[in-house]
Amino acid sequence: FFQKSLFLLFLTCFCGIFLKMKAIYVSKQRSQMENLESHTSQTRLETSSAKTMMDIGTRRIFNEDHDIFRQSVRRFFQEEVVPHHKEWEKAGQVSRELWEKAGEQGLLGVMIPEEHGGIGGDVFSAAITWEEQMYCNCTGPGFALHSDIVMPYIINYGSKEQIERFIPNMTAGKCIGAIAMTEPGAGSDLQGVRTYAKKDGSDWILNGNKVFITNGWMADLVVVVTVTNREAKTAAHGISLFLVEDGMKGFQKGRKLDKIGLKAQDTAELFFEDVRLPATALLGELNKGFYYLMNELPQERLLIADMAIASCEFMFEETRNYVLQRKAFGKTIAHLQTVQHKLAELKTEICVGRSFVDNCLLLLAEKRLDPSTASMAKFWASELQNKVATQCLQLHGGWGYMLEYPIAKAFVDSRVQPIYGGTNEIMKELIARSIVSQ
Repeated sequence: FFQKSLFLLFLTCFCGIFLKMKAIYVSKQRSQMENLESHTSQTRLETSSAKTMMDIGTRRIFNEDHDIFRQSVRRFFQEEVVPHHKEWEKAGQVSRELWEKAGEQGLLGVMIPEEHGGIGGDVFSAAITWEEQMYCNCTGPGFALHSDIVMPYIINYGSKEQIERFIPNMTAGKCIGAIAMTEPGAGSDLQGVRTYAKKDGSDWILNGNKVFITNGWMADLVVVVTVTNREAKTAAHGISLFLVEDGMKGFQKGRKLDKIGLKAQDTAELFFEDVRLPATALLGELNKGFYYLMNELPQERLLIADMAIASCEFMFEETRNYVLQRKAFGKTIAHLQTVQHKLAELKTEICVGRSFVDNCLLLLAEKRLDPSTASMAKFWASELQNKVATQCLQLHGGWGYMLEYPIAKAFVDSRVQPIYGGTNEIMKELIARSIVSQ
């Protein structure tokens, strides 16, 4: 009897434990199913699956806050930029009023921490400003270079006084930034720079000239790449960065350069003749300039890549709309198999490029974007941009050659992408080094 009672007690306990575990398991499964259903209902479509490549609310790298920001940025470009862009193309520059309006809307210095006078947004918010500018096909505003190339140099290497003096005004659009690297005899090879700053007491005397400087004509502040030690063991060990302000004696801006594209973007020559710079104008440490440039170039190259892919997305949608309306042989040309296949090819290549660039944005956000990967993104995306521009223009026929059609402007604007930020030939050299180096 005792053994039987003990067995029944054990069986009862076991059943109780089993039922409790089963209840926990069922509850957990139900919770997982609910989470899965919730996730599924909130899943963001990728570019390849979205109705259009420019849809708001797509791509996993973004969230709802980013969507709200994108709506605001898109509205700004449509209302404040698009209506005036042709006028700015004739003038060779955008208005200063636009810069200040962009500052008021929080579109400048997006990635700069709030404690330093910036907006305090993330990489993805900055990317939205790059992409939306390309989605409206208006290349005039030099916001990206100002905010995400020039400002990071000051934040990352500047003194407390330099940050406090310049960053808040740059975020407000009241101080326009540029960076002067390229010279008539030194482009992608920065070790070929000849602009020279010579020590004079506690000051520096700057001489030289720069060319192809974006925001150069309107710039209030220029980060100038210059040689400070001609006796260094290598050219790279003798380069420094200086902050040169508009109005300094001896600093002259040359003509606004007449380019085949980017007509509304002010690109200028800069001349420095015995410009006296105080010691406080040195950015970071002496002779560390080349090191700083190498640190910042991956972000610049990814910026170019993202804008290139965004331009591809714009051109594709513009062309899709055109072929769905344009008629030939009694039907829209979208009915022609050759047109359909070309669109299929273009969309596939753009989506592949978008996937890689989005992954690079994730790497940048995690501070893991290496120079080789950034070079791949810049090389691939800018080459693709020119391919898409050519083929989309072809699908427009004769009208694609007319500047009144957006595809024509996108075509000429795209040509510079494989050149600046380091030519694509140099990008291949950088990628190759990472392949063959041991």
